[in-house]
Amino acid sequence: MALMRADRLLSLLLLLQNRGRMTAPELAAELEVSVRTVYRDVEALGAAGVPVCADRGPAGGYRLVEGYRTRLTGLTDAEAGSLFLAGMPGPARDLGLGAVLASAQLKVQAALPAELSAQARRVQERFHLDAPAWFREADPVPCLEAVAAAVWERRTLRLHYRRWRGEVRREVRPLGLVLKGGIWYLVALAEEAVRTYRVSRVLDAEETGDVFERPAGFDLAAYWAESSRRLEAALRQDTARLRISPRARRLLPMQFGTAGVRALDSAGPPDGDGWVEVELTVESEAVAVGDLLRLGAEAEVLGPPGLRQAVARAVAALAERYGEPSTRVDQS
Repeated sequence: MALMRADRLLSLLLLLQNRGRMTAPELAAELEVSVRTVYRDVEALGAAGVPVCADRGPAGGYRLVEGYRTRLTGLTDAEAGSLFLAGMPGPARDLGLGAVLASAQLKVQAALPAELSAQARRVQERFHLDAPAWFREADPVPCLEAVAAAVWERRTLRLHYRRWRGEVRREVRPLGLVLKGGIWYLVALAEEAVRTYRVSRVLDAEETGDVFERPAGFDLAAYWAESSRRLEAALRQDTARLRISPRARRLLPMQFGTAGVRALDSAGPPDGDGWVEVELTVESEAVAVGDLLRLGAEAEVLGPPGLRQAVARAVAALAERYGEPSTRVDQS
């Protein structure tokens, strides 16, 4: 408890040093304590010889005497580690490191010379990373903190996991966490193979009490890059030949990402109306039909014949379905 309060007093001191005058409610919000606690902490700093001044009035608040700076900015192990998440406050909170990251940033900022400190504040004011994709809520990840702790402490986990084919229980050795498009993935050793688990599908994570040794030379970033490449290669095994309009040429990169960009690179010369032929790598036929229908009338599937027929059947089914209400209205 005493250690926790000492850390909070240092955070309060660094807030005043980095930001200048702050009111008691502002300090309370930053430190996640009550205003009464702020009053007590300010008194404690004063008793310890820290020159905190209290200015009265509407523009008042607490500030340090001009020219006073502290160098008590030593980072704890957890704070040092959290700095790698400095650009991602949301994910840091998900991992249970929000307060630790805030404390670390204050300490680093306090240790910087005045010019560099001002530059750091400008960067924070003008650049922001929002990890989740547009128009989707982040996955609920109730087990993320437990999984993150096991990753950090190298502790074996017993997972209760929901797969597409049903639920399983598996013992894993967590090697790392990856945040991709707002979705958390656990990379872990299971049955002597490195596997990937979507954290939102972890129904329960229980530590076994065993500590494991990480594989020598394991590179999380390299594993993820290779795993992503293999996944894309496995999913996108077919090629669709399309005829697309000028508008679809703009839509292709947005809807199909790098596959869309590569398709445009393969485009033939435009016809009189500006339409071009391209080759687009696609997933299985069932998935490709839905993806290609998103282009609407701006694209025509030329081949392979099976995919063209599948799209035609889907369009005919849609026309029939949407034609029925109109027919009933006309008959009435």
